[in-house]
Parts: sequence; C-alpha cells; structure tokens
Amino acid sequence: MKKIILLISILFVKTTIAQTPEEKLAAAGILLPNLSAPVANYVNVVKTGNLLFLSGKGPSDQSGKYITGKLGTNLTIEEGYAAARLTAINQLAVLKKELGELSKIKRIVKVLGLVNSSSDFYEQPKVMNGFSDLMVFALGDKGKHARSAIGTNTLPFNMAVEVELIVEIEN
Repeated sequence: MKKIILLISILFVKTTIAQTPEEKLAAAGILLPNLSAPVANYVNVVKTGNLLFLSGKGPSDQSGKYITGKLGTNLTIEEGYAAARLTAINQLAVLKKELGELSKIKRIVKVLGLVNSSSDFYEQPKVMNGFSDLMVFALGDKGKHARSAIGTNTLPFNMAVEVELIVEIEN
C-alpha cells in the first residue's frame, strides 16, 4: 500500500511540474505552423511598449488552406469550434516567432473573434470557445482574456473565423 501511495505521489508531482507552453502543446500533439506572409500591406504583429497587437488570422492549415464556410449555413458549431482552435494555434505561432518563447507572455488581454455567420446564427460565443479554450490550455491563467465574439456576413477568403488579439508581454 505504501508503494502505491508513493507511486501515485510521484506521478502527481511529475504531472504538476510546470511545463512551458511549447511543452504542453507538443504533449497534446499540437505543432505550431510556419507563418504565411501577410496578404496585403500590413504586418502580423506590432509591438508598442509591453503590448503586442496581432493582426487578424484565420484557420489555415500547414499548406495554407483555410477552413471555409458560414456558421448556420454549411458549418456546425463543432466545425466552427475547430476552426477557432486552429486560429489560436496560428496566433500562437505569430507570438512564438515574435517572442522566441511563449513563456514571455504575461497575459492575453483582449480577443476579438469574427465568425462568418448566417443572419439567424446566434452561437458565436460557442464557436469562439475553440480559441479561448486552446489559449487557456497552452498558457494557463495567462491565457484567460476579455473577448468579443461577433457574427459577420462574410470574411476574407470565406474563412469561417478571423481572430485578432492584444497580448501583454514581460518587460
């Protein structure tokens, strides 16, 4: 019995040892993609003081193909959630490139999520939970943020979602 309690204690300590965000993502099988260049005359991120302002990104895979469609028409809430989650991965890639390591993030401050929606779709917050849940998974309490989830009738390239955010970084 003492051996079992010792083993459980060791496993508990091992699983609660702080992991870096990159380690958490890797353990979950999540790879941060290579970044695509902006499609127009803008940059992916602007730094001012200890704040980063990230341009809107959408749910593109490693090949650059977007999850497209309209929530309430041809995409389910679950598909929208997955699109928002993929967008979070892409925004984490922007942060990783800018900062070198995600542990330099002090806090995700504000998230603006735009959801490509039919006029009778009202579940934008459920879609955007895909983004928020991944941020909290990767960053813990530093990933908790203020958020707006807004429906729009169209997005560039017919993307399912687009997300921009403001991030506070360590000095």
